[in-house]
Amino acid sequence: MDPGSVALLRELLEGSGWLERARELGLALRATRSPGGLLVVGPPDDEPWHVTAHLSDEARYAGLPQLTPTLVRWRPPADAPAHLRVGLDRLERAARGETLFVLAEQQAPVPLLERVDDARRTGATILAVQGGDPELAGLAHDAIAVPSGGPVTFDGAQHLVSAAAGEIEQRPGLRDRLARLLEKVSGPRVTD
Repeated sequence: MDPGSVALLRELLEGSGWLERARELGLALRATRSPGGLLVVGPPDDEPWHVTAHLSDEARYAGLPQLTPTLVRWRPPADAPAHLRVGLDRLERAARGETLFVLAEQQAPVPLLERVDDARRTGATILAVQGGDPELAGLAHDAIAVPSGGPVTFDGAQHLVSAAAGEIEQRPGLRDRLARLLEKVSGPRVTD
């Protein structure tokens, strides 16, 4: 999904609550303390490559190194590049200050739930985008449920969250703050 499509989706969802939830989860992803501490995992048959790539882009564009994700794979090939060789054993070393971002459109398999529970016990923050799995939602510190047939697809929800994670807060400049102050003091302009 290109930035224009994400902008259109945001416009369509304005006032629905989806944007606010995506921003909350995006901000929670940013709370990861160090580069590589954002661990992204999914079920064995659906590794979250797509959202990992988007988070990597967002980290680079926004200058947020802590948002740089680590894709955790179920069966990484031994000859893969280092960044694609991170296996489930990485979840055993998850620690306080790190975030485990779980993406599971269908019900999460028991081995995934066990590893998520282990990471939670060691102090990692658990965030999820999931398709309505009560067990995964129960393990997560924060989660967005994406029901099938709802206004947002699972893929669309991932795009909203990854884009929100990379948003740079726009602080109003001096000119904007002065204009608002003047408007408050003098009242709004009335044109004829």
